[in-house]
Amino acid sequence: MILDVDGTLVDSNDAHAHAWAQSMKHEGSDVPYEEVRCEIGMGSDKLLPNTVGVQKDSPEGKRLTKGWEEIFKSDYLPNLKAFPGSKALLQRMRSQGLKLVVASSTEASLLKSLLEIADATGLIRDKTSSSDAKQSKPDPDIVQAALDNLEMPPNQAVMLGDTPYDVEAASRAGVSIITLRCGGWSDKDLAGAIAIYDDPADLLAHYDSSPLA
Repeated sequence: MILDVDGTLVDSNDAHAHAWAQSMKHEGSDVPYEEVRCEIGMGSDKLLPNTVGVQKDSPEGKRLTKGWEEIFKSDYLPNLKAFPGSKALLQRMRSQGLKLVVASSTEASLLKSLLEIADATGLIRDKTSSSDAKQSKPDPDIVQAALDNLEMPPNQAVMLGDTPYDVEAASRAGVSIITLRCGGWSDKDLAGAIAIYDDPADLLAHYDSSPLA
């Protein structure tokens, strides 16, 4: 089982968007929150070129990324909550014998904290982040890295995510994906998923009739 975290297990997508918008404003780029919000789910290697036209590794890109991370950690991270049912869903998956590995576009420095919020640290076998892949979602690199950690072919894995970028990344890696609406995307945006549920609690409630049964 390949798991996204932001917007899937933890209610953090809006917080990421606000932190990015504030960082951009501090650097002189007044990008509307709504424009940034549409990019959440991709890594900064995609988000920065798409919103302000700079590369992640450029001096400005590094300042923007550092600003986002500092704002996110200080202003938003302490108040984030896991979605209802997140831990119980992971426990159900583990009890079924599924190996759990995280595939997240977020920075490795934040992933540990997000997994702690979801109370998932002890349930995860391994985790891959933006530092483990050359390209972030919607490129398939992170999903492929998770498959490599699991030592499994794509047809023996399923992904759980919340954005169209998760859907595209999984599809390009040959992995079926279940999606959740709690990340803020519509069913139309999530087209290509084999099933869509409201949140972890909804998937857990319908587990026996889900593709995971």
